[in-house]
Amino acid sequence: MIPWLDSNSPFPDVSTALTEADGAAGLLAAGADLSPWRLLQAYQHGIFPWYSEGQPILWWSTDPRMVLHTDRFRISASLKKTLRRIARSRAEGGPWQVKFDTAFEAVVRACAAPRRDGAGTWISEDIVQGYTGLHRMGHAHSSELWHDGRLVGGAYGVCIGRMFYGESMFARETDASKVALAYLVHFLKLHGVTMVDCQQETGHLASLGAAPVSRAAFLAHLRQAVKLPPITDWHPVDPVQ
Repeated sequence: MIPWLDSNSPFPDVSTALTEADGAAGLLAAGADLSPWRLLQAYQHGIFPWYSEGQPILWWSTDPRMVLHTDRFRISASLKKTLRRIARSRAEGGPWQVKFDTAFEAVVRACAAPRRDGAGTWISEDIVQGYTGLHRMGHAHSSELWHDGRLVGGAYGVCIGRMFYGESMFARETDASKVALAYLVHFLKLHGVTMVDCQQETGHLASLGAAPVSRAAFLAHLRQAVKLPPITDWHPVDPVQ
């Protein structure tokens, strides 16, 4: 049985999360809310919300934890060509531009939109509002790819100290989400962020260089990273020249 949280309940210790034998590995608690304060408390302790429409808010701390070390991000040959083309466009004021934090809510809503296969996502209106609140506080950020003034791809996540927690990506053009992610990861690497939390293991994330680590190793890194000074100047830098 997992605990039910009200608005004032602290999170339980992550060591009490359910295991694979329980049928819901990593599930820690349910309830509470998605206020910016609650979300900050969750991320500082290695906890994240994930639930489907119609369910209560479910809080997770998975073991192992999927992470991307910023010095291990894989850029394919084809993506490298695309990044060079976009870098030239940015330098020349062309149609392709990369920006940070100019359309945060639009990025989150695009991530929430149904996919091409018709499937929905887990991003509810409460999620949109909670993370937009974090953005207004300076704790959530978006990487955005624009083409002729139209938002065609993006990624967003939470940053506390020098710890970044990736949330979701979207693409309306081929490789647009990968471009947004490449700029984001390169920027984070330049600013001393060595690990991006990817939360759950997927083949797509693995293809980009992410790999699972134990929850203990993840938390040990997190405890140090969140204490470091926050990044204050969010401007994209071309990852490939």
